[in-house]
Amino acid sequence: MKFLKNILGKVKPAFEKGGKFEKIFPLYDALETFAFVPGHTTEKGSHIRDAIDLKRTMFIVIVAMIPAMLFGVYNTGYQHYMAIGVDADFWQMVLYKLGKLIPLIVVSYGVGLGIEFLFAIQRKHSIHEGFLVTGMLIPLIMPADVPLWMVALSTAFAVVFGKEVFGGTGMNIVNVALTARAFLFFAYPTEMSGNNVWVKTTGGTPVDGFTGETFLAQAVERGAQFSDITGAPYDGIGESFMQAFLGFIPGSFGETSTLAILIGAFILIWTGIGSWKIILSCVLGGAVMGLTFNIFGEMYFPENAYLQVPWWQQLVLGGFMFGAVFMATDPVTAAQTEKGKWIYGFLIGALSIIIRLVNPAYPEGVMMAILFMNVMAPTIDHYVVQGNIKNRLKRVKVSA
Repeated sequence: MKFLKNILGKVKPAFEKGGKFEKIFPLYDALETFAFVPGHTTEKGSHIRDAIDLKRTMFIVIVAMIPAMLFGVYNTGYQHYMAIGVDADFWQMVLYKLGKLIPLIVVSYGVGLGIEFLFAIQRKHSIHEGFLVTGMLIPLIMPADVPLWMVALSTAFAVVFGKEVFGGTGMNIVNVALTARAFLFFAYPTEMSGNNVWVKTTGGTPVDGFTGETFLAQAVERGAQFSDITGAPYDGIGESFMQAFLGFIPGSFGETSTLAILIGAFILIWTGIGSWKIILSCVLGGAVMGLTFNIFGEMYFPENAYLQVPWWQQLVLGGFMFGAVFMATDPVTAAQTEKGKWIYGFLIGALSIIIRLVNPAYPEGVMMAILFMNVMAPTIDHYVVQGNIKNRLKRVKVSA
């Protein structure tokens, strides 16, 4: 590392004011601050010093995503070879997935960081570290069969209209990664939904009876016959539930394994990066709303078994847990007050289940629930603060 530091020190004058490459100083600054602790000093105002900065915060989030990403590397290959009826070994499955994931990561980071670099030059400020996490989240919430040009287009849209138009990192009002997915969902719905996008079968012919649907899509299309991949009727906590919990089901790259996501949640909570209040309240909101639909579905809509899918199973399906752990906890777009975090998370969980069950044409409601609550988070914080002010005024009047 000392060798790299010496090289950066020698070329630094060329990038500083008056140097040959002055205009692209943000590029040099990004490389230097990524490799070493920034040497920036505070010039005015009061500041609280801490051992962690934005770079380290983003790095910890990436570390927390590694279990989900690693399992996704295996599961995508597993789903592919199972679909075409080939008995592949572990490394064949892993290498197959890496051939799909690495291009997505390269495109996501290349396009996103390229745009941020251009905005940094135009605004004459450093490149922020916020896209380190966003660039990894985007590939993990995409289906296996999404074209690379669509990933590039959605990433560009999300960075420009989801973040930079608001001022850059820390100023965006909606989650950037979810903005990319929402753009693709509404602009190219056939690439983000249906039976053929979740399992990549190129290079082989699917076996008889194969379906690439997610469990949620199966529940809708089969008239509330919730079944596992083999087509056997679902009978409560059994093999299908464990498949969903462990992640051996079709779905986006990083969203299928609840177990891997919970490992990431532990890392975020243990390091203090992610809010346990938001994660827990999301789960509570989903559980309460799922249980409510179970009760009313059994009482008033007994013919619709989709409403009767047990609430605890709803929590391990689709992107619910991934959204609760890695999306809802985004410190920029989430509620900031302590009471507001409980309200914010609970409503995300509840709205996710409402959208999922009330609108069967859109069985995955986590994305829309989080984006909607991103917009509502400032309002929640406003009323929480106003409520605290009123309570304090009441106490002042009583003491007087």
